[in-house]
Amino acid sequence: MTLLDEFDRRILAAVQRDATLPIARLAEEAGLSPTPCWRRVQKLEQAGIIRRRVALLDRQKLNLGITVFIAVRTSQHNAEWLERFRRAVSGIPEILDIYRMSGEIDYLLRAVVPDIQTYDALYQRLIERIELNDVTSMFAMEEMKSTTEIPLHYAR
Repeated sequence: MTLLDEFDRRILAAVQRDATLPIARLAEEAGLSPTPCWRRVQKLEQAGIIRRRVALLDRQKLNLGITVFIAVRTSQHNAEWLERFRRAVSGIPEILDIYRMSGEIDYLLRAVVPDIQTYDALYQRLIERIELNDVTSMFAMEEMKSTTEIPLHYAR
């Protein structure tokens, strides 16, 4: 798939809001008939633009109401350490996002936990698995915006 047109953008906007839409409803929202819409969805999936369809769960109702951002600094900047770090953090299910950063911190992690004691246990697991120079934890006081919908007006 090379270029996205307005129909593709409408399809993508609709599936970002609700991945369970029946193809007839999706086609209606995109301004297409069902068969061409289904073909476009298939092409978007094959091109990897639609990576997967998931359900968004309510963290509060699942006792994961605390979001913590973990800023990590390291004195090690080599491929071997990076691979060990990647394995160490990838194996901790409470850690949802991991970013390699520019600037004063090297890595930023986002985790969800039910309470401070559980975060402390997560922290202990983390430092047992990999040597870190500095770790700073920041607890979110309020979630002011959280979305999985990416802006589509940049898509080509």
